[in-house]
Amino acid sequence: MNELEQSIMEIEVYGFTLLENVLSSEDAAEMREALIRCEREVGTEHRHRGAARHVSNLPVLDRVFHPCIDHPRVLPILEHFLDRSLILGSLNSRIVRPGDGYQDLHSDIPGTMLNIGTPVMMNTVWMLDDFSPEIGGTRVVPGSHRSGLVTPPEDFEVKHEIQPTAPAGSVIVFNGQCWHGGGANTSDRNRHALFGHYRKHMLLFQLDPHDGFPPEWFDGLTQRQKELMRMTHGQGLGEKHAADAHF
Repeated sequence: MNELEQSIMEIEVYGFTLLENVLSSEDAAEMREALIRCEREVGTEHRHRGAARHVSNLPVLDRVFHPCIDHPRVLPILEHFLDRSLILGSLNSRIVRPGDGYQDLHSDIPGTMLNIGTPVMMNTVWMLDDFSPEIGGTRVVPGSHRSGLVTPPEDFEVKHEIQPTAPAGSVIVFNGQCWHGGGANTSDRNRHALFGHYRKHMLLFQLDPHDGFPPEWFDGLTQRQKELMRMTHGQGLGEKHAADAHF
C-alpha cells in the first residue's frame, strides 16, 4: 500500500493515523515561533475539558500557517472521508504548559450529528514540538469512532488509549468521532500544536476565516486554500460563511 491507502485503512480500523515529518523541522520551528508570538498577543486561557492556552483562527494571524490548510500529504486523506467539497472549519492552537493536566476524552462532533458510516468532521493535529507522553501529547482511543458516543460513559474504564510519540512536523489525522484529549504535561517546557478541523461542505465554520483576514494576503492563497475557506469569490462574498457558535 502507498501512504494514502495505508492512512485511509488505519482511520477506517482505528479511527486515526500518524504521518511523520509532514513539515520539515525548520518549518515546524518557524510555525512554533509564530505561534509563541501570537499567543503573547491574542492568546486566551482555555478550560474546555482541561486547562491550556488557546490561540484562535490562525489563518488570519500569520501566513506561515497557510500551508497546513491544503497540505498535499494530508488533504487527500480528508477528502476521502469528507469529499472534495469539504471546508476548513477552523485552524486553532492548544498550548499545554508544564503542570497542565489531562484533558477529558471527547469527540468533537455533537451527539445529534454522529454518523458511524460517514463522519461529518475530520481533525488534524500538527505537532510543533516533539510529541511524547511527558510533554502532554494528544491521546486517542482506537475504535472509539464507532462507539456512537460523544464521551466515554461515566462508569466505563478506558483501558486502551494511544499517545503517539513522533517528531515535530508530524501530523495525527483522525475521525472527529474518535475520543481524544490532550495529555498531562509533566515536562519543563510548553507543548505547541495546531488543530485543523475540517467539515462537510453543508456545515458552517467553527471560526470564520473571513473575519479579520488581511486583504493583502488574498492573492497569496492557493486556489485550493480559497476553496477550503470559501473565498473563491473573494472575502465576504458568495456562499454563506458565518461562524457556527454551537460547535
